[in-house]
Amino acid sequence: MNAQIPVTSHPALSRLTDRALLRTLGHIGGRWTAAPDAADFAVTDPATGALVARVAALDASATDAAIAAATAAFPAWAARLPQERARILRRWAALMLAAVDDLALIMTMEQGKPLAESRGEIAYAAEFLDWYADEAPRMNAEGVTPHLADVEMIVRREALGPVGVVTPWNFPSAMITRKVAAALAAGCTVVVHPSAETPLSALALAELAERAGLPDGVMNMVPGDAAPIVGQMCADPRLRAMSFTGSTGIGRRIAAQCAPTMKRLVMELGGHAPLIVFADADIDRAVQITMDAKFATSGQDCLAANRIYVARSILPAFTEQLAARIAALRVGPGLDPASQIGPLMHDRALAKVAAQVKDAVARGGRVLVGGAAHPDLALAYRPTLIVDAPDDALIHREETFGPVASVMAFDTEAEVIARANDTDYGLVAYVVTRDGARALRMSRALEFGMIAVNRVKITGGPVPFGGWKQSGLGREGSRHGLEAFTELKYLCIDTAA
Repeated sequence: MNAQIPVTSHPALSRLTDRALLRTLGHIGGRWTAAPDAADFAVTDPATGALVARVAALDASATDAAIAAATAAFPAWAARLPQERARILRRWAALMLAAVDDLALIMTMEQGKPLAESRGEIAYAAEFLDWYADEAPRMNAEGVTPHLADVEMIVRREALGPVGVVTPWNFPSAMITRKVAAALAAGCTVVVHPSAETPLSALALAELAERAGLPDGVMNMVPGDAAPIVGQMCADPRLRAMSFTGSTGIGRRIAAQCAPTMKRLVMELGGHAPLIVFADADIDRAVQITMDAKFATSGQDCLAANRIYVARSILPAFTEQLAARIAALRVGPGLDPASQIGPLMHDRALAKVAAQVKDAVARGGRVLVGGAAHPDLALAYRPTLIVDAPDDALIHREETFGPVASVMAFDTEAEVIARANDTDYGLVAYVVTRDGARALRMSRALEFGMIAVNRVKITGGPVPFGGWKQSGLGREGSRHGLEAFTELKYLCIDTAA
């Protein structure tokens, strides 16, 4: 079925240059697909609650069809020369960049982040397509020095097979391309379930992939309720791997559901990043780093700084500057170019932030800025600064996913290392210091998969993104992200006459 579900009269839709990018059906085996019973679900603008579109609510049977399509398409796709796969990925990236304004508009309408951040995400998402286009021809075989007489030994990487991909709402384009580009470059086919909060960005990418020449069935998009779709993906032995980004709790459930079919798991799960500012740091720079690490995507980022430790001797000057910067942040709808902080994704996120602030205050924390929901913007929380909350406060134990910064004093390097490591998570840690030896000591001592020293932006195509402990399994990006979608095959060839 190729008919499009009618979209609404959301006022921002008139700004789309290419209305064909606003897709509302699933994409299975090269066909735009509605639910058999015409079931659909609402996608709303977090800033206003206005309906953006209704999207086809596919189910387990549609997921089965998508897996069948990916399975059928796999042999031919895996057999293609890697240079041919690379050319399609590059065309897809070019189409994304050419449509950046439309893609950013769609993202902001459904996700709420400021337009400038949405444009930045589209460029970031396209980067993964270009990176893995370059990596596709580099799945080299390796020779093995034989330990047996008269043999030649070779080890090579081959595509794993059809794989499942489940993506979150906070980065609805980049989390798709980071996973899918690696899988496609390796020769795998994919079945993607995008978040029900932000399916329009995913479906727009499917439209552009089709235009780029991606063959039917190589990438399939299945929007709808997560439980039946992801449950079917986990249970089906035809999918050889599951790649998931989301909360640690959901990650555990997916891992359990995949156990009977022994799927490869690649998981980017929760984070609880410490940001450590030493006394020798330049305070202006440290404050800017803190702002960037805390308030991007309105704090709805697994890389967001959740626990900010500041050397006691500079704490007053640091908090004074940070409070002024936070108070100056402009809160507004993402579609307003002046907005720096947008709404949160849904009422559950708003309630969680409010509960963490309330708990911090009850435990002795002091609110210096903000501390309440925004009175004029639905689902928005005022940018907030808390000081003196104890280590056992909820905000220091649970991921916040909101625009709330909590600052604590520390006295010694050993003390702050122990406090920073006292978490089940281990995704990223930030260190601000002008002491090179200390930076190296900290990078070794902190139990996190990624360490950022004197900067915030560290991710991109060449980076092995991922965490330790309960922050995930495996890596995305870099050659390691591609290898996750391959199997090793060993050949032992008798060469005796």
